Order: sequence, then C-alpha cells, then structure tokens
Amino acid sequence: MKIARILNETKATELAARAQIADRFFPRMWGLLGRSALPPGGGLVIVPCRSVHAAFMRFPLDVLFVDRRGVVRHVMQLRPWRLSPIVPAAHMVLELPLGAVAAARTTPGDVIRILPEASNA
Repeated sequence: MKIARILNETKATELAARAQIADRFFPRMWGLLGRSALPPGGGLVIVPCRSVHAAFMRFPLDVLFVDRRGVVRHVMQLRPWRLSPIVPAAHMVLELPLGAVAAARTTPGDVIRILPEASNA
C-alpha cells in the first residue's frame, strides 16, 4: 500500500507522518478493520470516498472529509459502531488517531496536502 505524509498547508502543521493510501477496491473496503489502534503519526486516506462507518472498529477516530482541491469540508470524531454523514462535496476521507485533528488545529476550510513517499517500500 502507498504511504504519504499529510500536511495542513493552511496552518503549517502535520496531520500524519505515515498515512496509508487506500485507493483500490479491497484496501478501501477493508479500511482499518482488524486493527486495535492507529499509531501516533499514522492514518488512512480513502479515495474516492464520501462517507465511512466504524462497524467492527475497536477505537474512535478523527475523520476529515476533503474535496478534490484539498479543502477540508467536514471534521468529526467517529466512535466505534457509528456512521458518518454523507458529505457530497468530499472526494476523500482521512482517518486519523483521535486528537490528531485538534493537535494540527485543523478546521473546515483548511487546505490539506498529501505528499507521497519517494519510495513506497
């Protein structure tokens, strides 16, 4: 799976140092299922995506809905066994450890940049 660094360009903060990119059917479908937590600095970018669920999840997440231009359209915390709203303007969803969004001071309207690693080993 591809790995990328996720930055909040507006606030000059880092959301994730090593986020996985789920841009194919099975990685998107599987998501974070089976994991007991997301490590600090970790995350998952699901693209394309307009809503997510936390069925069978064991931990809460920070979730960002981002449009095609990289603009944050909706921010929420998602607890296990909950559904997110459908965000029609979203093109991708970033799932992050709880507290990552607050630590990066990310709010709707901020611009997010995804920087793929040079080597996806």
